[in-house]
Amino acid sequence: MIETTFQTLRSHPFLTGLSDRQLDRLSMWGYTTIFHRGSRLFTEGGRADRFWLVDGGHVELSTILPGRGEVVVETLGPGSVIGWSWLFAPYRWQFTGTAEDLVHAVALDGPGVRELCAADPELGYELMRRFTGVIAERLRHTRARLLATELSTERSIEAEPANGVS
Repeated sequence: MIETTFQTLRSHPFLTGLSDRQLDRLSMWGYTTIFHRGSRLFTEGGRADRFWLVDGGHVELSTILPGRGEVVVETLGPGSVIGWSWLFAPYRWQFTGTAEDLVHAVALDGPGVRELCAADPELGYELMRRFTGVIAERLRHTRARLLATELSTERSIEAEPANGVS
């Protein structure tokens, strides 16, 4: 059986507790989407104009570290929300999101949802509260991953023989 966008939103953990009226209004800005393994959902620095509620599959969030290249900071799966950069000017992605396997999600239009939040302050407050939790969690994961990357680099430098002599 095919689920409507409303039904998918209603069953997503990120939106638990929102009223049917709020979910119905949100569903007007959403659509279901699929990403195949290796597909980019968004690229760091690109225009952020939407977010996704993951229903199936996994998305890797990565960032570029100067001198080290791309580093995966977190992998998110079913029940996750992907993307918060659409909330804040200048609306640019802070990470790159890549499908690790087949991803099923509902995409929601950022500018439309911002308009909806302005028109419905109760919904706006609730979404902002939830997204603030997401941002805090991403910051914790990113910090931990970058510290681990730095420690790993320091250990490999210490393990190298002096002047290439072993």
